[in-house]
Formats: sequence, C-alpha cells, structure tokens
Amino acid sequence: MNATVSTARIFSSDNAAGTCPEILEAVAREISGQALPYGADDSTAAVRRRLSDVFEREVDVLLVSTGSAANALSLAALTPPWGSVLCHRDSHINNDECGAPEFYTAGAKLVPLGGDDAKISPDELRAAGRHKAGDVHSVEPSAVSLTQATETGAVYTLDEVRVLGAIAKEAGLRMHMDGARFAGAVASLGCAPAELTWRAGVDLLSFGATKNGTMTADAIVVFDRSLTAELAFRAKRAGQLASKMRFHAAQFEAYLTDDLWLRNAHHANAMAARLQEGLKAIPEVGLLGAADANILFCRLPQRVTEGLLADGYAFYHDRWEPGVARFVTSFATAPKEIDHLLQAVRRHAA
Repeated sequence: MNATVSTARIFSSDNAAGTCPEILEAVAREISGQALPYGADDSTAAVRRRLSDVFEREVDVLLVSTGSAANALSLAALTPPWGSVLCHRDSHINNDECGAPEFYTAGAKLVPLGGDDAKISPDELRAAGRHKAGDVHSVEPSAVSLTQATETGAVYTLDEVRVLGAIAKEAGLRMHMDGARFAGAVASLGCAPAELTWRAGVDLLSFGATKNGTMTADAIVVFDRSLTAELAFRAKRAGQLASKMRFHAAQFEAYLTDDLWLRNAHHANAMAARLQEGLKAIPEVGLLGAADANILFCRLPQRVTEGLLADGYAFYHDRWEPGVARFVTSFATAPKEIDHLLQAVRRHAA
C-alpha cells in the first residue's frame, strides 16, 4: 500500500485507526511516578475488577500486546500437543496467525470446519468432536475456537453460541472465543457480555481492544480460573509479561470507563451500516451477506475497483475471489468519509 494514502481513505482494516484521546490521556498519567512491575500495580488490579463487573463474575485477566498472543496462549492452555482445535476454515487462527497456535501448543492440529458466514456448523462440530476420539493413532479433539465477530463480519447469535457450547460440553471440548471484534458483536446483539461467553460455555476469551481504540493492549479473560496459573507461565515464556504492565492496564482502564469500548463499537458498526445502505442503492454493486458488525463484503465491477485504487482508497480486493472487495470501518471513521467513498463508487460505476 502506498504510504501516502490518506487515512480518511483506508478501509482495509480497523487496525489503521489511531487511538482514543481518553486512552492516550490515561497512558500519559502513568508517565510520572513509580509502580510495582509485572502486573503487580494498582491499575492492573483495577482492570481485573472492571472486567469482573463487565462479565458479572470473578475473572482473571492477562494483558498482552497482540491478539495473536491472546489466541495462541489461550489455545495452548486448552489443548495438549496431541490434541486438535476445531475452528472454522475461514477463521483468523486458521489463516492469519502464521502458525502461532500450532507453535504455542507445541504441535496441536487445527481442524477446519465449514459453515455459512464463517460460523461453525453445529453438525460439523458434533461430528468432529467425536471423530477418532480416544484413538491413539489420531489427534484428540480437545478444544473449539469461535471467532466473534466472524471474518465475514457476521455475528454468532446467542442461541448459536449456546448450541455450539452445549455440543462442546457434551464432547468434552474446551471452548475459546477469538474476540478480536468482541465489542462489535456485543454492540450488534445488544446482549450482556456474560450471556455471550461463560454462560454459553466459553472458558477463555481473547478480548480484543486494539481494533477498537487502544494502542498496544489486548487481553485474555479467564472464566475457568483453574487455567490462570498455567497461562501466567505461558505468558512469561512467550515474552508477554510486560515489565511496565501499568501502561497496558491504563489503556484498558480508560477503554472500560463509561462504556467507551461499547460506544466505539456502536459507532464502527453504524458506519458499516451506513456504507451498506449506500451501496444497496448502486445497481452495479452486489452486497455479500449482512454487515452485522464493522466488516462489509461486496462485488465491484473492475472499473470501480481500479477507480477507487486510483483515487487513493485502500481496501482488500480479489483476495478471496475476483471481483470481491472488503471494506472495514472503525471507531474513528467519520460519516463524511463514508459519504465520500459512496460518491466515488457511484462516479466510477456510472
């Protein structure tokens, strides 16, 4: 991508967005003074209390620097080296983690499953959960990982998560949720975070934040606290135990204060909905699925794609199949930026 692309024209990823002023101010307040290192500070303890309130139960929290670390460490705590992780074939852990889950689990196998909208099919999970279970010649089905929201921008409903959770429990599988866009899913469903996670059978949540406003911090939320000690050792061994953890924690304190995390997600979702409504009115554009959260897929004529690229717009195109484009909005996307994009699409489609 051209480094001179205007930030107002980057729709390739919500990682392109900056950070919220509230979060930057919280980090700045930590610059002076001293605090105990390695997560023994007051701010880190406060984040655990805040997340316990959010999820309506006592949880443990490990703050990490990336979503990849949160996913890989979580799966390593749930899966032995001879085990398997059941996931959707389009999931981030299967396609975009550079083998990190396999590396941190010391060789556990990812078993990709099908299902519409990048959601795991209950029938496929049921079959895979018992496939060669107990057979020493095969990997042992050990965990299931759901991506919420999915890589297509769809959101698992509460009933869908509960059904998969029940299947996992019956098969003796542990459950992980890759919540890189968890805030967007909660905002879309309007539900309690507890209902979407531990009450539906989730043991560990990768609680994403960098896509939604923080600078350098994501979290592992531990519902099954028997896993906490092992996760702590794994995090240290992986270089994810920050010595000045208070700077990660300051970001999360601000992120969770006054529901900033949900307000940001509501805005990102609303911008995707605005884009979706605008594209519906352009006959040459074909929408692919609903934008439940902040990701939208559509079919664009080649002339439109080329025109947008020439205008300096950045977005994924032809990555999945020819003619298919993906647009991602963020907490920082302004309504006028959506309107300018729609004007450009109309101009090139004419």
